[in-house]
Amino acid sequence: MSSTALVKDYMTKKVITVTPDTSNEKVIELMKVTGHDGFPVKTNGKVIGIVTAFDLVLKPWLREVKEIMSTDVLVADQEMSINDAARVMFRMGISRLPVMDGEGHLVGIITNTDIVRSHIERSTPMKVNYFKKTLEQLYDIKTKLLRRRVPIDKLRPTQDKVYADELQGRTYELKRGLAEPTIVVETGDRFVLVDGHHRTVAARKLGYREIDSYVIKLDHDLKLGMEKTADKNGIYSFDDIEIIDDAQHPLIAITSSLRKESKMGKKRD
Repeated sequence: MSSTALVKDYMTKKVITVTPDTSNEKVIELMKVTGHDGFPVKTNGKVIGIVTAFDLVLKPWLREVKEIMSTDVLVADQEMSINDAARVMFRMGISRLPVMDGEGHLVGIITNTDIVRSHIERSTPMKVNYFKKTLEQLYDIKTKLLRRRVPIDKLRPTQDKVYADELQGRTYELKRGLAEPTIVVETGDRFVLVDGHHRTVAARKLGYREIDSYVIKLDHDLKLGMEKTADKNGIYSFDDIEIIDDAQHPLIAITSSLRKESKMGKKRD
């Protein structure tokens, strides 16, 4: 895994563009259909501007894109580091950068959402590598780390319950491509889910067949302690996991309790 994440690694490659002659009514329809709030304006293969929801709302109503688009457009090179792109976007107060190749052709677009996703995914390897080293030391084995999509029906869960409110959050992340990969151990012919039960249950409910994962492959078949605990608790499939609908996640419950205690304390005072 590269230590330097580049714009080309996280940009959206299928970019919806408009032309200077596109009607602003068409732009509004595109925004409704795609959920995007801005599009690069392209002519003869070159980006010459950008049109956003702000242009449509804040400028006088005119018929065509060329009459309201911004022509001073910042663009990013696809080889630019993701951190540098994030700094530019933050300093300039913009939410997207068209991405060019060395010949000035549009090859993608990088957005705030992509920046967030890149930071989530780069934080996960630290956790994965720590767990990987722990396994090697604890069981005196060799392991190999892979990044791949794992069929959900092949995963062995090791957690006995998930919380409905947290499932809502993971569902939101999955739909927007923000969910970090799960952590899975491949031992023998089994894929043991170590971290990411809420993400996986949410993905399963959405109808996904696979989930993005960091897979730690053991050099020989070994039954982990968490597998033995799952056996003891009767957790063999996702159907065995209880979804808690009438209680919040423990951390949320604690903060709620603190607020209640604070109010009660003020009343006593």
